[in-house]
Amino acid sequence: MVLLTKLGAEEEKKNPEELEQNLEDLEFQVFRMQENVKEIAKKWQIIGIEQTKEEKWVIVSIVDDGQVCKIMLNDCESAYRGVWDFSIQAKYENNSTIFIGDIKGEENKGYGSICMDYLKEHAKDQNVQYIKGDIAKRDWDHLDRLIHFYEKHDFDVRVDYEKRSGSIVCQPHW
Repeated sequence: MVLLTKLGAEEEKKNPEELEQNLEDLEFQVFRMQENVKEIAKKWQIIGIEQTKEEKWVIVSIVDDGQVCKIMLNDCESAYRGVWDFSIQAKYENNSTIFIGDIKGEENKGYGSICMDYLKEHAKDQNVQYIKGDIAKRDWDHLDRLIHFYEKHDFDVRVDYEKRSGSIVCQPHW
């Protein structure tokens, strides 16, 4: 109820033209979402539909063959063209550990947080106790952002500044 009141108060501050534009944008995103869901579902398993911090709708899907797990995200601002807009790729080290191999996509849109939440939920469903990964030399130009991201998602981050490497470990509490 508080959220609805807050949203209503924010909407009252907007003029009719802004409200009309917002409605048109939402209608377009919903139409695009419907079309994208149909296409994505032909190739991947859809596991969620979320809204980013910028109130854009995204579709989250997964592929998991028991050895590799990939969480993918597609925005609803453009037509699905067979590729994802963001992904977290991981592999199973053993029955208790999944290892993040790569995170690909545009930063600062909230896509990484959405995908990480889904990876953690999937790990829980698979009875995986640890999510691990490395910080490599190629990550050094965005190290601060990476540390912030992993710590925000409850990872223990260890960095060897001399060797320009590091590790991440999360033991989610389910």
